[in-house]
Amino acid sequence: MRTPRPALLLALCAAGSLTACAGEPVTPQDVRVQAGSQDVTAAPTQYCLDGEGQRYSTRPPVVEVSPDTTITLTVPEVIAERGWQVQVFDESLEELIGEVDVPAGTERFDGISSSDVVPPAFYLVVVEDAGGDCGEFTAAWPVGFLRAGGDLGS
Repeated sequence: MRTPRPALLLALCAAGSLTACAGEPVTPQDVRVQAGSQDVTAAPTQYCLDGEGQRYSTRPPVVEVSPDTTITLTVPEVIAERGWQVQVFDESLEELIGEVDVPAGTERFDGISSSDVVPPAFYLVVVEDAGGDCGEFTAAWPVGFLRAGGDLGS
């Protein structure tokens, strides 16, 4: 498991993320999240546009899940090409609990279950691999998950 960079944690807690570069859309693309019958999109909280890091005041979506529900994350093709991972955080997006590497080139990942994380309330954060026009600044898309008895606060 890798240790998150302080700048990334600060960005996640402030709900912001970066990652678009030359030839990409002028607006950040969303990540699709499916769990059971729920199908939602998550906007980035930080993203790189035209070589500059952008932070957004976006509220992460929250998905209520039953135990043992498969969680499927789908990223835009350009993110899959660069590479990405899933970081698992506590209910307040402050403590990194774990990290799941996603195989290079993967657009759709379904290797996480709602029961894989011990606390009943947690965040999964799709994080694009660093690099490109924004250097070490990476894009991030947080999504909250609640099982029975969980609370993500306000």
